[in-house]
Amino acid sequence: MHVIFIAPYKDGVFLIFLPEINDSESHPSSSHQTLKGTSKWATSLENLLEDPEGVKQFREFLKKEFSEENVLFWLACEEFKKTQGKKQMQEKAKEIYMTFLSSKASSQVNVEGQSRLNETILETPHPLMFQKLQDQIFNLMKYDSYSRFLKSDIFLNHKKSEEQEENSPEAQTAAKRASRIYNT
Repeated sequence: MHVIFIAPYKDGVFLIFLPEINDSESHPSSSHQTLKGTSKWATSLENLLEDPEGVKQFREFLKKEFSEENVLFWLACEEFKKTQGKKQMQEKAKEIYMTFLSSKASSQVNVEGQSRLNETILETPHPLMFQKLQDQIFNLMKYDSYSRFLKSDIFLNHKKSEEQEENSPEAQTAAKRASRIYNT
């Protein structure tokens, strides 16, 4: 379906606009395909963290580096931002503090200014109360762990298995069937 826009110009002349329509659903092509899996993870840490499988693989890598607490803290902060209600927010804030930020934390993260944090911040929680600390951890992961992850056996083996699946006879047959369906 094409849409035509007609706009009055001058002296009774009308301009006709035919906007370019990106119709990728009805005409799939390789230029419109979205990246998936390891290809998408390799584009940015943000894309990796949006994919549950990417998070799983990254966590596995960070475990081996003894820094899994970084991604766990980042994920906990993301969940905390979605928390509704003061009581739930106080409970989750305390849990994050006790797990990642207190001097007695079981999975303590290394953030600047950590010594200044104390339990008084938990009395008046708000969705972005951990944002600066979360940003520090994100940048630590982005500029340190993430680049090593992309070179790790965990990532490379996952990428290899994806490529093998894509090149399997079953995947090629399914792709041919799909192209016949879309091109008829």
